[in-house]
Formats: sequence, C-alpha cells, structure tokens
Amino acid sequence: MTEAVLAARGLTRYFGGLAANKNVSIALARGELHAVVGPNGAGKSTLINLLSGDLPASAGSIAYKGREISRLSADRRSRLGVGRSYQKINIFPGFTVFENCRLAAQSRAPQPLRLFSDARRNRAICDAADHALARTGLRGRGGATAAALSHGEQRQLEIAMVLATDPDVLLLDEPLAGMGAEESAGMVDLLKKLSPNHAIMLVEHDMDAVFSVADVITVMVDGEVLETGAPGRIRASPAVQQAYLGNGEDHDG
Repeated sequence: MTEAVLAARGLTRYFGGLAANKNVSIALARGELHAVVGPNGAGKSTLINLLSGDLPASAGSIAYKGREISRLSADRRSRLGVGRSYQKINIFPGFTVFENCRLAAQSRAPQPLRLFSDARRNRAICDAADHALARTGLRGRGGATAAALSHGEQRQLEIAMVLATDPDVLLLDEPLAGMGAEESAGMVDLLKKLSPNHAIMLVEHDMDAVFSVADVITVMVDGEVLETGAPGRIRASPAVQQAYLGNGEDHDG
C-alpha cells in the first residue's frame, strides 16, 4: 500500500455544541486522487479547512510525511507542502496572470514580504511561476489581467498559484463549481495530469466528474465518514445510495 503523504486520524471539530466533523480519518497518497463527497452539511469543507490549517481541530491528529502538524498554522503547512484552493475563487484580479503566480511562488522564498523588487530579478521565482502556468495550460495568458480571464481560466489560475508554491498535497475545494460542460472536461483533464505527482484531495459535487477522475472516494454524512473505497465499491454501496447518490446533487458543506 502506498504510504500516505498527509494522514488524519480522529479529526473532530465543534462549533458550539455542534460537531461539524466527528472522528474523521483520511489518508492521502502521492499518485492518488482522493475525492470526498456527501450531501449538504456533510462536513466536507470543514475537513479541508482542518487539513489546511484554516481551522484548528477540537480533537484528533494530522501528520504530514509522518510529522505531526495539527498545531501548525496554515502558512506553515503551506511552506511544508500542503496547498489548497477555495470554493470562492481566490486570486488578485487586478494583477496579471504571471504576477499572480509569481506572488504565490515568492511566498515560499526566504523573504516573502519583499513583494516586487527582488522577485522580478529572482530567476527561481519567475521559473516556478512560468512552470506552474505551463502545467495548467495558461502560459500563453501570462500577460493578461486576471480579471479578464474566463471563469474556467480563473479556476485554472488558482490551481496554478497553488502549484507555484511547490506542494506535495493539493486540497481542492470544488474546483469545477460554476463551470459549463467544456470547462469541466478541461478541469478533469488537468486533475488527471496533476495526480501522478501529487497527493490530491478533491471535494466536489459533480458526481460524473468524481467517478471519472477519482482513485478513492470517501463519502461523508452528518460530519462522519460513511464509507471509503474504490469508485466501483462506492457506486454499488447500498448505504451510499441511500444516504447520498439517490438524493440528487450535492453543493456546499
């Protein structure tokens, strides 16, 4: 079995008296795309926030390459190699596409606060930005203003910005949200290309896309893991069908 790059055990998160995640365990391995699905309010986005460090866990542990990181901030986890995207597109719309990626790459540099003067002369930072754009199909759009990109291209740019930080783990929160069929197909192709070199966790409500791209699927209901397995097993599971697949599309959570 492939060793997990990022592994969580018993993750629990309370908001007041409500447990948004209850005893959730998940393992993300390099070369494996692990999709997390479930109905509204299942706790999927909470799980991503716990893994990325955007939320502290009430209980449980998170290990990155065997190192306990539960108490590390989001920026420290990013520096280790845990990258994430958000449901709402998170880019700098007034900057060029290349500048967005260059700023992301610079966040991994020894002096990340010196935003412009050194970065423009730093070949390693510029090369990292250019490579990230090439991997996401945006190299030819580097001089365009980010606000001028289509919705699908802005999603690609957000992933390019994550890649520019040189992550081992990609935590992607609904990257297909708001896309038409053609853009969704392009994003699925991109995820397939990225999967061999990363450990990817994908939170997504588009079940056709999930079954076409996922190696492993975890189904969550009411903040807990209902079942984890290969797509064929999940598709055939009576418990999953009753709890989720037969109840229409998922959206937030």
